Amino acid sequence: MLQINFTPFPELETERLHLKQIVKTDAADIFKFRSDEEVMRFIPRPVAKTIEDAEKVVEMIAENIANLSGINWGIHLKEKPELIGIIGYVKLHKDNARAEVGYALHRDHHSKGIIHEALQEVLNYEFNEMKLNSVEALINPQNSRSINAIEKLNFKHEGHLREYTFYNNKFSDALIYSKLKYDK
Repeated sequence: MLQINFTPFPELETERLHLKQIVKTDAADIFKFRSDEEVMRFIPRPVAKTIEDAEKVVEMIAENIANLSGINWGIHLKEKPELIGIIGYVKLHKDNARAEVGYALHRDHHSKGIIHEALQEVLNYEFNEMKLNSVEALINPQNSRSINAIEKLNFKHEGHLREYTFYNNKFSDALIYSKLKYDK
């Protein structure tokens, strides 16, 4: 089994981005995109209705880090202080050296390569520091932007899970993609 430790919290940087720990004061920024039905359309999580809903997201992220069951980073542009998105491992399967990645980004920053850049750095951390063997992504088949982002990073399509999630009183399919540490 892997020995994972998120203390101190691992801050990551790319050319344009600073990926850092999500804190209580980020709740207002999280609310901006978690309350946007277009942003949340393919994410099987409740749309934030109040700032308290966003605060619960921050608390859940902190609990996952404390329990070593997941890790998420706040995505920030280097030249601006506000949080514009979240990226990280929503599930860690330590016994299998595998993690499931998830992300959400404020709509003003869609189609600018931000998820690609952030995910590339998060993958580097996963494979080089966490020593995981693989990462998986479960994506709604209608979410073409997310599919394009991971395919550019050489994730491989493994299958189509029919009616995999039940959310908002309906079933949705999911595509499963994965990337192994030695995949280029």
